[in-house]
Amino acid sequence: MPKQTKEDANTVDEIEDELPSTSAAIHELIRRDGEKEINRDVLALLWSAIAGGMTMSTSLMARGILMAHLPDTEFSFLFDAMGYTVGFVLVVLASQQLFTENTLTPVLPFMSEPTGRNLFKLLRIWGTALAGNFIGGAIAVAFITTMPVFDTDVMQAFTKIGLHMMENDPLQMFAKGILAGWLIATMVWMLHRITNAHLLVIFLVTYVIGIGDFTHIIVGAIEAMFLYAEGQASLYQVVVDFALPTLLGNMVGGTLIFALMSHVQVKSDE
Repeated sequence: MPKQTKEDANTVDEIEDELPSTSAAIHELIRRDGEKEINRDVLALLWSAIAGGMTMSTSLMARGILMAHLPDTEFSFLFDAMGYTVGFVLVVLASQQLFTENTLTPVLPFMSEPTGRNLFKLLRIWGTALAGNFIGGAIAVAFITTMPVFDTDVMQAFTKIGLHMMENDPLQMFAKGILAGWLIATMVWMLHRITNAHLLVIFLVTYVIGIGDFTHIIVGAIEAMFLYAEGQASLYQVVVDFALPTLLGNMVGGTLIFALMSHVQVKSDE
């Protein structure tokens, strides 16, 4: 049987001995996944991102359903925040495109080889994933607001969730977005380190985002679009007060902080 090469290995344990550290092994696996992602067909990326945006709406649905049926107490948010994790679990385990995952995975190939060609590929996957997630989220919101699926109590819970998020000013959106982006990047890093318990890792990381009221560009966009569709928020509030600062915060947390620090750490081991 031919000896397995580093390129053939699929787990950290299989390549760890050939690299300076465990971090270097994780970095290599994520970089390899990033290479695959940035070279995928644009239409395939777009359809996967649209599916991801639609799936992420289940975070709003699950949280709203729990909120509508839980007693209104000081600690109820600790339980309804469990619903927030649902969309992330489904999207990650289904391998659908999620923009905030892409603040780490396709960035590492660019950092390893910072060429104009790789920058173009990085910007292409960012733009495609973000646009697709927004389209998918808008489709889900249109369905929720036009079809007789949820009762009045649940719809009021959706509104309450969205209004609570919009209480943040742009600076808070940005700062909380940094934490959300960093945590999602940490989750992606951890998922490449372990071979099981993926569900638990996704749940724990996104549960912290939920109970911390940290802002996530895709989940938050769905909440904001719901408010807009219901006449509870203006387009200016959705775009300027929420989307722009949150997007920037997620990118700073996932790319400039986590991806850059992880890359520098690995390069320092060489």
